[in-house]
Amino acid sequence: MSNAAGARLHDFVVVASRLPVDRVEGPDGEAGWRPSPGGLVTALEPVLREASGVWVGWSGDAGPAPGAFEANGLDLVGVGLSAEQVRDFYEGFCNATVWPLYHDVIARPRFDRRWWEAYVTVNRLFAAAAAAAAAPGATVWVHDYQLQLVPRMVREQRADVRIGFFNHIPFPGYELFAQLPWRRQVVEGLLGADLVGFQRRADATNFLRACRRAAGLPTRGQAIGVRDSDGAREVHAAAFPISIDSAALEAIARRDEVRKRAEDIRLALGRPDVVLLGIDRLDYTKGILHRLNAYGELLDEGRLGPRVVLVQVASPSRERVEAYRALRDEVELTVSRINGEHALVGSPLVHYLHQSYPREEMAALYLAADVMLVTPLRDGMNLVAKEYVACRCDGGGALVLSEFTGAADELTSAFLVNPHDIDGLKDAIVRAVTISPAEARRRMRSMGRQVREHDVAYWAASFLDTLKQTPG
Repeated sequence: MSNAAGARLHDFVVVASRLPVDRVEGPDGEAGWRPSPGGLVTALEPVLREASGVWVGWSGDAGPAPGAFEANGLDLVGVGLSAEQVRDFYEGFCNATVWPLYHDVIARPRFDRRWWEAYVTVNRLFAAAAAAAAAPGATVWVHDYQLQLVPRMVREQRADVRIGFFNHIPFPGYELFAQLPWRRQVVEGLLGADLVGFQRRADATNFLRACRRAAGLPTRGQAIGVRDSDGAREVHAAAFPISIDSAALEAIARRDEVRKRAEDIRLALGRPDVVLLGIDRLDYTKGILHRLNAYGELLDEGRLGPRVVLVQVASPSRERVEAYRALRDEVELTVSRINGEHALVGSPLVHYLHQSYPREEMAALYLAADVMLVTPLRDGMNLVAKEYVACRCDGGGALVLSEFTGAADELTSAFLVNPHDIDGLKDAIVRAVTISPAEARRRMRSMGRQVREHDVAYWAASFLDTLKQTPG
């Protein structure tokens, strides 16, 4: 089926800020596309293929819209953003307003009217592209905080389609959300959906309260009463914890070459008695400094043996944003201080890696680690915790996990901690290091079952099945 312009229409439309492919330049300067990593791509690609759907997103570069094209066997529609829109919408409103506000104001959000205007404009671009790609009666699934106005904008153009929205990051308590000058517009934008999904029940509860307080709407259980131009309807808000492709990760971790690489990593580290591991984007929400300070104090106090090392991977993130550059400087200074005070020549106690790695290397790092430290100050889910559990199919390892992650609701056999409590974090690390092999296996088996049974396919199916059953 095609629209008047001749573009193909689809019964299933995914709308996300980024496309599932990255633009690359070939050896002769020709443009091409390669699959991009990421949990959302892994989650939705099989659903998209099965439904012969289309993915609407931005390429990540400033420039004209690529329009409709095919790459990696997927139908895609590229939305174009100008350099000013990248600055004001993406770097401004998304990453300097919404991101810190929704993560408990760990950093101070900025409220700039020009950024908001860019957010509205760019959301209109995405909504128009989605509405143009959707067949009559299609399902449109919008993703994440960059596109909170899109559901209502799509509904205004296409009342015939069914609309879902999933928020991948936390949704804040109303006392924080109320700071947003455009709080009512955001709530009304989200309520264009038939189903609004969140990582945790607490996030859904926060949203329901925002509907009552910011928009004055009645709620009953998980339902919000909404009146549109075409009449009254109900929007439902609920938790759908996202997950990973656990079977694929486990298969990677079982490969002989990956297991050999894990052994090589421990050898390169000097065959320590215990390897602690942190893998994060370099972001102020991830609690990297709290973790480093706790580790440094444990070394000061002599509570860890002399042959315990920490490997901290901090993937580059938003390096054009000042807060991220300042965080990198502080992290690197803290790493240098710990090594300067405790390391021997040729044997650093913190191995800091400001790089990104492919899945095979990540799996090898997980296998090499005796204790995984996942201690964000706030996180929607944190898939690293689930990846570690999936890769430890040998039953070994231990997980120290922040209670402020969505993963903490599911991985209850981890050592749960409040990362703001440095003494409590230190105690949890010591307990994880000194755990008996039998208790470690018991804890990891329990978490392994959870991750295998509630994988990414389960997440996508549960959301889409609920959307299908939600009264329109």
